[in-house]
Amino acid sequence: MGEAVTRFRMIREGDRVAVGLSGGKDSYTLLEALLLLRDRAPVKFSVCAFTIEQGKFLKPVEPYREFLGRRGVEWTYQVDNPSLRLLAEQPEHGCDMCSRFRRRAVYQIARELGANVIAFGHTADDFCEAFLRNAMFTGRISALPPVTYSRKRDFRLIRPLVYVTEDVTRAFAEFMEAPVVPCGCSQKTGTVRRSLRDMMAELEKDYPHLKGTLLSALGNVNHSRLLDLRYLDLDGSEALEETFPVLEEEAFTES
Repeated sequence: MGEAVTRFRMIREGDRVAVGLSGGKDSYTLLEALLLLRDRAPVKFSVCAFTIEQGKFLKPVEPYREFLGRRGVEWTYQVDNPSLRLLAEQPEHGCDMCSRFRRRAVYQIARELGANVIAFGHTADDFCEAFLRNAMFTGRISALPPVTYSRKRDFRLIRPLVYVTEDVTRAFAEFMEAPVVPCGCSQKTGTVRRSLRDMMAELEKDYPHLKGTLLSALGNVNHSRLLDLRYLDLDGSEALEETFPVLEEEAFTES
């Protein structure tokens, strides 16, 4: 995580970082890692946490209050009534609509906490899945940004766990005996996300470094080998040397 924070300049002097605790292992690991980083980083920053109730937790999140209190973490729990109405009126609503409701609530609570940075617990798994989902189902080459800004640029949004896989966060949360609170969305089957996870798990049996390779690809884009006319030198003015990509299985092996 330290490598990601440094490489993408996620946290800077005087920042107040609000961690979005979703109840899961990833966001909990993020919070603990940021607390450790806060105590040893060369820049001074503060950390707080918040949880937004959208009516999808499978058990009470109240145990977090005592658990985080012992860690000295300022935690805010807020029920988002618009999300509850959405759930009651449109129970089959999609993830995109839920995400829009959550984004509004996140900005509101971060503003109340006096935070200028919002940290999310997306892991390397999420980055890889987003990359594959966009390429395979939306026709775009994109994933999640490690750092971005809100539309009005009043918040910096960061994802410090970009290089951390979920097997690590799962082991860490179990070791710390964290009160993980599952969300109903994570239990759904027959979704694109579930299909991609199952596909990745199957491929990793033969190619255990697959996620690392995909992450490397996200940071090593060769525009001239894609089909986007904005980046193609159709007139040969750049005189790029022709190379032939490796298509055999050795492309997936660790160098």
